[in-house]
Amino acid sequence: MQLNSYFLPSSTLEILDLSANRLEGQIPIPYSPLLFVDYSHNNFSSVLPNFTSYLGTTYLSMSNNSINGCMTDSVCSGIMGVFNLSYNNFSGPIPACLIESGGLMVLNLRENNFEGTLPSKITSECTFQTIDLHGNKIEGKLPRALSNCSKLEVLDIGNNLLLDTFPSWLGELPNLYVLILRSNQFYGSVDDVVGNYQTREYFPTLQIIDLAANNFSGNLNSKWFRKLKSMMMRFNSAGDIVSAKNIPGIQAFYQDTVVITYKGSEVTFGRILSTLTAIDLSNNRLEGTIPESVGRLVSLRVLNMSHNAFTGKIPTQLGGVTDLESLDMSCNQLAGEIPQELTNLTSLATLNLSDNRLVGKIPQSGQFLTFDINSFEGNLGLCGPPFSKPCGVSLAPPSPARVEKSSNVDVILFLFVGLGFGVGFAAAILMRWGRIRKWFVKSARALWT
Repeated sequence: MQLNSYFLPSSTLEILDLSANRLEGQIPIPYSPLLFVDYSHNNFSSVLPNFTSYLGTTYLSMSNNSINGCMTDSVCSGIMGVFNLSYNNFSGPIPACLIESGGLMVLNLRENNFEGTLPSKITSECTFQTIDLHGNKIEGKLPRALSNCSKLEVLDIGNNLLLDTFPSWLGELPNLYVLILRSNQFYGSVDDVVGNYQTREYFPTLQIIDLAANNFSGNLNSKWFRKLKSMMMRFNSAGDIVSAKNIPGIQAFYQDTVVITYKGSEVTFGRILSTLTAIDLSNNRLEGTIPESVGRLVSLRVLNMSHNAFTGKIPTQLGGVTDLESLDMSCNQLAGEIPQELTNLTSLATLNLSDNRLVGKIPQSGQFLTFDINSFEGNLGLCGPPFSKPCGVSLAPPSPARVEKSSNVDVILFLFVGLGFGVGFAAAILMRWGRIRKWFVKSARALWT
């Protein structure tokens, strides 16, 4: 259905919800300001350039449409609270005022085609709780002024073109729950400055950190894991929802989402519970041993360290992370035996230790009885189920009697071979001699005649 007017008739409404229909064309704008406006999940393709100046709204969502075009600085007037344009086709640079003004609490521009660099002048009065720029074409560095946003809970800049070092300075933010940096061009160590936080808190509330598919390198410092205090506390089974809780009346309408690799697949969580804890360091160039301090993160549910160059043994302390549901350490250079302590992980649903240098018997209790060969393949030294290769079986040297018998057989075979060769050779000579004798007799007769 296409609406024929760019403006909706004036009314005394405070809420306009046209979401989840089949509306298309240009988005209609109400004449009078509204507190709540939702155009999401339709087929709208365009919007007036200065559309927000007509709204004066606390909540505006145009997500999941097909809107294209660029945005100008005029978009910053008349909007506060939640601004959600995710899953559209917007392009061009992000208007600097959206980030620098500090008036928004939620800025969600996820999965568009925004490009250019991020503005660097962010006010100390920053009120952001969520910044979600995942899946665009943003390049350059992450603005250090984001450290002014003390209320920031969710920062997702994954799947862009950012080129920078690990933002350890974000560790000072007291409320940061979620940090997604995956699929960019971040490089260097992830803990080279951890020493600067010896007496201060460092990511005190962080519960989801995704650094996958970058160029991080070097060793992991054991102190880095010890600083993640929120992952060291046990939670109840329900947990709270991470949301824009400081915006009155908005919690029922807006909830942050996150996409992480969970149990071997990319999973979208429509609600971020405070009990969802995850660390993803996969597809980097990290090396050295895995610190034993990872075993202190007792509330951790997802741990992915695959496709790196880790060496040494799997820490036995991981057996104490009993809430762990997904563990992936595949495609490294880990050696030694699989710790028996891992059988204590009664919640473990997915395990991948493939393509390492592990040896010995695979544990045969607990959740390990549920894992198939895919969890262990590529480790030539492993034995026992689910492999057909038994453990503790070696080829014994042959007994003296068998050696003597084998030797006698070899002598007899040698004699028969030699005899056969001799007979064949003699027969060949006789046959040859017979032909020569016939030729000689035939030649002599011809001469005398």
